[in-house]
Amino acid sequence: MTIRILIVDDHRVVRSGLRMLLEDEEGMDVIGEAGTALEALEVIKQTQPDVVLMDIGLPDLSGIDATRQIKETLPQVAVVALTIYEDEEYFFRMLQAGASGYVPKRAAPEELVTAIRTAAAGEVYLYPSLAKLLVRDYLSQGGRTSMESDGGNGLTDREQEILVCLAEGDTNEKIAEKLFISPKTVARHRENIMRKLNLHSRADLVKYAIRKGIIRP
Repeated sequence: MTIRILIVDDHRVVRSGLRMLLEDEEGMDVIGEAGTALEALEVIKQTQPDVVLMDIGLPDLSGIDATRQIKETLPQVAVVALTIYEDEEYFFRMLQAGASGYVPKRAAPEELVTAIRTAAAGEVYLYPSLAKLLVRDYLSQGGRTSMESDGGNGLTDREQEILVCLAEGDTNEKIAEKLFISPKTVARHRENIMRKLNLHSRADLVKYAIRKGIIRP
């Protein structure tokens, strides 16, 4: 399946560079560009891309506000933030707005490509140094105790460990390596977590963590 991408950035040179990078990737098609948030919103309504690469610092609306509007009107469109900002405020606000990925502009091209493919598959991609913010905020609130204060989510100790790893962005294989269990066991725990919390994707899981105070913007 070809991933249809819209690039939103107020710098034409950046847009051109991204277009050349992505159009060289198999299974990716850049269907348009936009230099402002309002222009992007119009193009998205007309073309309904699979993934929007969204800069945060736009000249009219912020990329955060634009992402929120996109997810309210076309929730099936995935948004990946591609930005110079790497501080907590923008990171958490973008996730709250509904972004499925967050990549700094200094990242390697393969990181961006991975983020796009991950978002198109309905998952969340977080750049490793930023994903650690999720775990740090979670631990700063007392870890498991803060989760239990949510009225009891029914997760076992092991499931809560895996919940943190999933929020950090780890794959099943990486979690298995960390916890010295098999990937199949991780997959089974993940299914139990999703079922108990009534979640359907990693994106839902990250939003749950923010909404319930497991992590705090």
